[in-house]
Amino acid sequence: MVNFTIDQIREIMDIKTNIRNMSVIAHVDHGKSTLTDSLVSKAGIISSAKAGEQRFTDTRQDEQDRCITIKSTAISMYYELSKKDLDAIQQETDKSHGFLINLIDSPGHVDFSSEVTAALRVTDGALVVVDCVSGVCVQTETVLRQAIAERIKPVLFMNKLDLAILTLQMGAEDMYQTFQRIIENVNVIVSTYCEEDGPMGDIQVSPATGTVGFGSGLHGWAFTLKQFAEMYSSKFGIDEKKLMRKLWGDSFYNAKTKKWEKDDSGGGRRAFCQFILDTILKVYGVLKNGGFLSILEDISFCMHFIYRK
Repeated sequence: MVNFTIDQIREIMDIKTNIRNMSVIAHVDHGKSTLTDSLVSKAGIISSAKAGEQRFTDTRQDEQDRCITIKSTAISMYYELSKKDLDAIQQETDKSHGFLINLIDSPGHVDFSSEVTAALRVTDGALVVVDCVSGVCVQTETVLRQAIAERIKPVLFMNKLDLAILTLQMGAEDMYQTFQRIIENVNVIVSTYCEEDGPMGDIQVSPATGTVGFGSGLHGWAFTLKQFAEMYSSKFGIDEKKLMRKLWGDSFYNAKTKKWEKDDSGGGRRAFCQFILDTILKVYGVLKNGGFLSILEDISFCMHFIYRK
């Protein structure tokens, strides 16, 4: 069932501050269309059972046959933010809590780079999808360079965490080091093609500032550090923004002394691994042992339950 009506879409079109235009860009086969499917299913346009397999934005027959995106395809979705989230982004709340999201799924193959440029020129931001197993590839740098040339600010999404957990069976610390390396590689590309004192300012990405997301487009779940900071802020008595900085990087929490440390010499564990990855690994472990991994809704439901405490 669609979660919005034509009247809602028409009403929000008159509120320019509540319209977001976003391009999804990445290297080929890094999961752009699968991620877009999950976003479309959350909007209620397609069923969650078909998300990831339907490739909703691959509208041409040759795209469906070859399982590759050839033409950039746009889709409009309606989403409502809570008052707390609106206050966080300093958004006007007197008119509407709803947002119109115009999302464009662009090709990843080098032969269709012109389609990426065309998509970027009509959007405000770029969602850069990176396979957390393959890392930053050649076309990742190409599309990032195109985005910066068009003065489009990027945000990073680390995709295919399910592959790292289930197939490669990576541990929490190994996953963190992989994420850290990918983020550094992306920021090297950004700093190469964009100056800090340029017109866009500093556009480097970091989980601590909420510009990096993690998740699985195939299994339909994702998170940023902001969600976990909201959960743990009352427990630690720390402001959410400060806690986001502690949940990333060389920040270790010693459960015995209940103190934050800058290294693991005191026996503490890295906060990102202890408070985030361990929880996700336990969810997958329970579902795997129970034989429920074939039911993708179970994973999405468990993640939703975690986020809601």
